[in-house]
Amino acid sequence: MDGRFRKALLIGVPYFWLLLFFLAPFLIVLKISVSDYAVSIPPYSPQLDLGGGWPAIADFFSQLDFENYRWLIDDALYAKAYLSSLTIAFFSTIFTLMIGFPFAYGLARSPERWRALLLMLVILPFWTSFLIRVYSWIGILKTEGLLNQFLLWLGVIDQPLVILNTNIAVYIGIVYSYLPFMILPIYSTLEKMDESLLEAAVDLGASRMKAFWLVTVPLALPGIVAGCFLVFIPAVGEFVIPDLLGGAETLMIGKTLWNEFFSNRDWTVASAVAIVLLLLLVVPILIFQRQIERQQEAEAR
Repeated sequence: MDGRFRKALLIGVPYFWLLLFFLAPFLIVLKISVSDYAVSIPPYSPQLDLGGGWPAIADFFSQLDFENYRWLIDDALYAKAYLSSLTIAFFSTIFTLMIGFPFAYGLARSPERWRALLLMLVILPFWTSFLIRVYSWIGILKTEGLLNQFLLWLGVIDQPLVILNTNIAVYIGIVYSYLPFMILPIYSTLEKMDESLLEAAVDLGASRMKAFWLVTVPLALPGIVAGCFLVFIPAVGEFVIPDLLGGAETLMIGKTLWNEFFSNRDWTVASAVAIVLLLLLVVPILIFQRQIERQQEAEAR
């Protein structure tokens, strides 16, 4: 009986956590997304009154409309915002992978006495506020900033480059901010890799580069997948980086969501935007979860 209680408690705690901090807020936002806009506080008129019992619930479903969701389809701004967010998040993930994989590989192959220090350096940026770290890039990327001054001093450019308030600055900010999320899972898989497999591949006639692609990369694939999702998913809904580093032409769904909530005070449409964004991210989350399950099944065999 004690074993069953412990098992139920072990399973129940994370489910309760998800119920309290994910499902409940999701249902609240979903309720607002099917409400009507109103000039009031809060700025919406709920269509569902649970106090009225089953008759009120039946009346709600009989009169249910998706006007706020149809508005997202009719207005091209939201489709452009979703597409732009997915595009920026995708290429930011690719750039982060291109930088993070060599870094993780070098970290995994470094002398063991140095790994703890190097790992701490990867995590060190988290000791500083995320907002401050992003804001500091303004001083680096602006026309009279450190980067332009350094390039002018080297003679690489004749006049300052316009980087701030462009999509390039957004890419730089996302890659910088989420790089540790790419490095750590890849390092975790590479650090466990048996180097004798590479030696066996070389002994069988493969070059070191071919052995790298045929042995190292496939073994590191679970870490690569995990790192890509850890970067891509939050980057899609990013608000702070495009707001501080991006220009007026930088269109991302996080900024659109903020404007709807706090500038236009249209909570109903904003909630619909948030629900659609969540649905767009459910598929990669499920794929990631399935990948973890397959990895665990393979390790158990």
